[in-house]
Amino acid sequence: MWLLRHPAAQAVPEPYDSFMHGHLYYYGYFQGQKTASQQSSVSPRGRTECHCADSGTRQDPSSRAACSLLELRHGAGSSPGPSAALRAPQMVPLQGYGSPREPRALFALPSARGPLPAPRWPIECEVIKETIEHIEWIPPAPEPFCQPTDHQWLPTGEEQGTVVYQLSPVPSGSRFTRARAGGAPGPLSSPAAALEGSQDNTLLFESRFESGNLQKAVKVGPYEYVLTLRPDLYTAKHTQWFYFRVQNTRKDTVYCFTIANLAKPKSLYGQGMCPLFYSQKDAQSRGIGWRRVGTDIRYYRGNSGEEPAAFCLSWSACFPHDGDTCYFAHSYPYTYSDLQRYLRAVAGDPARSQYCVVRALCRSLAGNIVYMLTITAPSGGAAKRAVVLSARVHPGESGGSWAMQGFLDFILSAAPDAQLLRQLFVFKVVPMLNPDGVVVGNSRCSLAGRDPNRAYRTGSRGSFPAVWHLRAVVERLLAEREVVLYCDFHGHSRKNNVFVYGCDGGRGGSEARLRERVFPLMLSKNAPDKFSFSSCKFKVQKSKEGTGRVVMWRMGIANSYTIEVAFGGSTLGGRNSHFTVEDLKSLGYHLCDTLLDFCDPSPAKFQQCLDEVDALLRQRLGSGQSWSDAPTSELESSTSGSDSSVSDGSLERRESPWGQKGQGATVAPGQLQLRRRKRLRSRRVRNATRRPNATQWSHGGDPVSMAQPPSACHSGTRSARSPTFVPQQPQSWSPKPPSVPIPTRRGRGAAAELHRAVSEELHRAVPGTRTAECHHHTAARATRMEGNATTAGHRRAPRSAIAATTAISVTTTSSGTASSRGGRVRPSSRGATAGPSLRVAVAAGCGRRPGLTALRCSACTRH
Repeated sequence: MWLLRHPAAQAVPEPYDSFMHGHLYYYGYFQGQKTASQQSSVSPRGRTECHCADSGTRQDPSSRAACSLLELRHGAGSSPGPSAALRAPQMVPLQGYGSPREPRALFALPSARGPLPAPRWPIECEVIKETIEHIEWIPPAPEPFCQPTDHQWLPTGEEQGTVVYQLSPVPSGSRFTRARAGGAPGPLSSPAAALEGSQDNTLLFESRFESGNLQKAVKVGPYEYVLTLRPDLYTAKHTQWFYFRVQNTRKDTVYCFTIANLAKPKSLYGQGMCPLFYSQKDAQSRGIGWRRVGTDIRYYRGNSGEEPAAFCLSWSACFPHDGDTCYFAHSYPYTYSDLQRYLRAVAGDPARSQYCVVRALCRSLAGNIVYMLTITAPSGGAAKRAVVLSARVHPGESGGSWAMQGFLDFILSAAPDAQLLRQLFVFKVVPMLNPDGVVVGNSRCSLAGRDPNRAYRTGSRGSFPAVWHLRAVVERLLAEREVVLYCDFHGHSRKNNVFVYGCDGGRGGSEARLRERVFPLMLSKNAPDKFSFSSCKFKVQKSKEGTGRVVMWRMGIANSYTIEVAFGGSTLGGRNSHFTVEDLKSLGYHLCDTLLDFCDPSPAKFQQCLDEVDALLRQRLGSGQSWSDAPTSELESSTSGSDSSVSDGSLERRESPWGQKGQGATVAPGQLQLRRRKRLRSRRVRNATRRPNATQWSHGGDPVSMAQPPSACHSGTRSARSPTFVPQQPQSWSPKPPSVPIPTRRGRGAAAELHRAVSEELHRAVPGTRTAECHHHTAARATRMEGNATTAGHRRAPRSAIAATTAISVTTTSSGTASSRGGRVRPSSRGATAGPSLRVAVAAGCGRRPGLTALRCSACTRH
């Protein structure tokens, strides 16, 4: 390491030298002690003299470099004069601190030598010291789906059981503060109950390891246990992923397990999916890894009565050995340490490391490294297009990591197609976007307590560093070259097979809407037994605007997809069986094969797929119909959407017949009608609500503070301080609801009839005032020549119409009475139908025109 400084100032140590020495020494750039053989001094005449050659000791590279630099500048055997020394600073080595060595690894990237960097845990988490590793194994035969049992509630009896395992929960409302390798300091607690003797058959549970997730276990029978999963850290929801260990097993004994706090109302367990099981003794003696087990599998709604409702998963299983160490998991685990071991193998391979560079994209909130791989051939970099791939933004979707590893295995291989892909493209790969969530065993969130896949558009660098840096990399990549594809690997818990979510904004022409469906169609042809094109969706929902695929699509990547890999398996190609690790890894190969087909210089394949997609869309809409202008929802099947779209609560709610809250009968699920968006208030109305010492009159005639939200119609708003405030005569009436409900905005037909009746009555009472109907419906007929008067927050009514009706209060009833102040019809005791009612409302003064009055009727749909 070299420092620029003036030679004449060598006699006095500079603060910068001291600072740089301490900084570089801390990071390991220099070592050793100061020796006389490595000194360079300044002579009294100002010349720099080197004593390295006269010391009789072996010169280190830094000293030889200094001497060479002096000789090149001033010639061999000479030294610079004082004027030269004063004119230009000299480049000299840092004095007296030995030779430089390899810098300390600031980001601890994986290398072929040395231990892996330990994962960093939040300070609240206890971590056992054991290293958990599993072998890979391919079942000799497909593992079929089981026959699901009826979803009926089964009593668990947790209250009468014995707690045999319990971890201290994170306090509610807490937030992430700091992390360290190894988790919480100090000795570990003992969450598991101690065995009373060798005859005690109680299982010993454990989940304080990487990706483990079990909060509590209750023994409710001799061989029956009720389990509670830990929600995502720093949240109170998202319970889906599970991964835990059991010990002290008994051979050939049927055990029953029930997970009692799952969040989703639907699951593939209800369609025959089985949990995963791993036996340590089978792995060591027979080489058998993860396999599907379970009988009497039920997925049903719990009976706790709490909202949101909890759902239960029950299954029965037998252990193959006595005293075995076994594991249960929701999907094939793939931990952060598994990724580090894989990347270390890649970095230590001379062949693969030639065209794969492993870098640190950033650090997570806990300080774990988010790795990014750049894969390409050394030549032709400027003309290459780019492909961006990512996985594990949701930590519980481990199938995405296996698919990503399959892609890396193929793209880094010596296969001819892999070599061609490396010559054509630059691959930017982020194999694990949410390492913190993977480490602690979350299902969906990061340590920020939020879903990172909703933070691509507005997520900050401090809260979602991986997402923020990935977007920055893509922005820089788009400025340099074309990005032909973006894929984000996910997992799906409610639909089998593999499918994608794309982006169809319903605009851009029919050609663009066809092209974005070509890549999924090609992928379905290359993997017909796994990929389902009919399950793909391309609608861009408002709730998905912050996802990676939508944000990348809006940034300019036309082919932006979320690849969903089912937790269960495939129902295509005549198979009804679970996915294995080999199936998941094969998706990476199929993705590479499809990319070559998609970018084939010959347009034959692409054009054939365009024609096929066009035929499929026409068939879905019906013969003879054009789909180019059809909304995206009509071009897709009615199957369920993204996992995140499922509500944790009940599907039933109270809704009025007119779409208002709090009234009406219960609407059955699937028949809910969307309520219309609330009309935005003008700035003048918002300002009026903040006016101090103001009073608003409700429709019932009661004064309401302006600090409360105003009523739907502001023509009845008054200010007690207004000079035109005219008090109304009090009316004695009971605030009972009318026998006929006031029509809402959904009842425009009834409102129109009432308006016409009111207009006719007003015209007969005061000739020439037909134009003075409710100003909500006559504002369009107001002209500027008449002069428009503005009321608070409403459209303008003609001043002539207002002047004609200022002192009029007309009440027309058939057999009932009406309140001119409240504007509501009060039915008479004889039960006759109430007629229309008119009243004059004095509007609050607003702006430069205070105290204007306007006509309002009780039939107005905005009242």
